[in-house]
Amino acid sequence: MFKLPVHANSASSLDDIDPFAVANADDSDAGAKESVHVRVQQRNGRKSLTTVQGLKKEYSYSKILKDLKKEFCCNGTVVQDPELGQVIQLQGDQRKNVSTFLIQSGIAKKENIKIHGF
Repeated sequence: MFKLPVHANSASSLDDIDPFAVANADDSDAGAKESVHVRVQQRNGRKSLTTVQGLKKEYSYSKILKDLKKEFCCNGTVVQDPELGQVIQLQGDQRKNVSTFLIQSGIAKKENIKIHGF
């Protein structure tokens, strides 16, 4: 027969351990990996819109947008959202193009890019 030690069985040992502090210590670097979200939104008919959000704030969004527009021959803009911050919008479904561009230019790592849509 297996017997638990006396201190593990007592209720006072539960007061000594803060389960939320232990859980927060494990997730302390969870915010360090900022994800870049690349989404596609359907407009009317065949038209679609690609949005890029979650890039680091120290990057110049207008310069990234200029390179993306020139690379993929599409139009785009930088939109200021109150909740999400700055979001890059591109015309057309450019999800794969944008993700490869961000990886090759060193702006984001492959494991930090999340592609959403369809």
